Amino acid sequence: MTLPFDNSYARMPDRFYARQAPTPVRAPTLIAVNRDLAERLGLDPDWLSGPEGVEMLAGNRMPEGTTPIAQAYAGHQFGGWVPRLGDGRAVLLGEVVALDGQRFDIQLKGAGRTPFSRGGDGRAWLGPVLREYVVSEAMAALGLPTTRALAAVTTGETIARDGFARPGAVFTRVAASHIRVGTFQFFAARGDIEALRLLTDHVIARHYPEADGPLGLLRAVVAAQARLIAGWMSVGFIHGVMNTDNMAVSGETIDYGPCAFMDAYHPQTVFSSIDQQGRYAYANQPQIAAWNLAQLASCLLPLLGEGDAAIDTATEAVNEFVPTFQQAWLQRFGRKIGLAAATEADLPLIQSLLSRMADNGADFTRTFRGLVTGAARDEFIDPTAFDAWEPDWRARLAGETDPKTMMAQANPVRIPRNHRIEAAIAAGVEGDYAPFHRLNAALARPYEPDPDFADLEAAPLNEERVLRTFCGT
Repeated sequence: MTLPFDNSYARMPDRFYARQAPTPVRAPTLIAVNRDLAERLGLDPDWLSGPEGVEMLAGNRMPEGTTPIAQAYAGHQFGGWVPRLGDGRAVLLGEVVALDGQRFDIQLKGAGRTPFSRGGDGRAWLGPVLREYVVSEAMAALGLPTTRALAAVTTGETIARDGFARPGAVFTRVAASHIRVGTFQFFAARGDIEALRLLTDHVIARHYPEADGPLGLLRAVVAAQARLIAGWMSVGFIHGVMNTDNMAVSGETIDYGPCAFMDAYHPQTVFSSIDQQGRYAYANQPQIAAWNLAQLASCLLPLLGEGDAAIDTATEAVNEFVPTFQQAWLQRFGRKIGLAAATEADLPLIQSLLSRMADNGADFTRTFRGLVTGAARDEFIDPTAFDAWEPDWRARLAGETDPKTMMAQANPVRIPRNHRIEAAIAAGVEGDYAPFHRLNAALARPYEPDPDFADLEAAPLNEERVLRTFCGT
């Protein structure tokens, strides 16, 4: 089969990437193909599921039209500067233009070593592959911008992780692009102004054609990230590793490593095992996003002019993050409690509920969904805390036309809870992918009650809670 590749990034100068073919694997076996996504991309899901398709998804066979590369970038990791990162275990096969005209990258994660590998083997084990598949598709179903999962395959090989032999796997990721804040940092740190101009023009053409030059691009990225982070907050999502190399300039969620959705709500919740200081805690995500965007602005300074005027212009653009985020957050949380057009006057009502939830260990998802069903009170250790809040809420809803429908559309029934993901991974390691497939099916319609998936709505029991997540490779 001839695939419709058109690889614009591979036509950039050689210093943007390293040409790198995937390393073949021994005996690839298909776990899943995302048929709906494949069809949107103009790809034949039956071919992808067949022998030739699986060979491509494993990196063993490169169809005509691919130009496999590993992209170069740098980044701040937990605030520390790393001048050379790049795709150390991922290979971008190329780009396809979907039936709707939108361009997408197709990338293999776990495809072997590249020139950017830093001592690792370039492989991935099954656990992180299944986690990213589940969570990225759940995010898409929740209506949040995200990279997508096209496929997952096992490799027929084992790799060493944490002193254990783990089953190897390859994940096929689809993204509007894999260009990161760290991509701009890579060239800015080298004083490569020509590359910055080329990259800026490429991103504008690809993602923000309405943007007027580098300042317009900066403002567009700031707005996209502000809306994205507000979306994360509204579903209780914690990215876990918001390094600048993990922030896509397209405004999509990218790089699902130690990510998690909260069970019991608390603003300082951290899951990532490597986030020892809580830098990327739930409540810190907006300010970290703004910090990352300031790094992007610094990269663009040479294109914005000279001296203090350029700095002032860039600072003004980055400062737009706060009001844009606050407005997006207010609208999202307003809808979660049934308000069609929340205003700043509604902030105390929303914040009072969140404060009471934190004090009572109330489950984030079940409490907000309980506003629809009348069961929110049951999530509180001390139900009188909810009782004291409810009258003001009911009074505010009196002027709304159809708050119940609005809340039902804003508050999911099901999220990818940590303990369910871990159970699916454990079963997958034993060769049983039924829990993985069932979880994906349930999360594909997160706002719709379904008795067949009622067990997946429950919060974990104390002994089931997963309090630490890990960066998988």
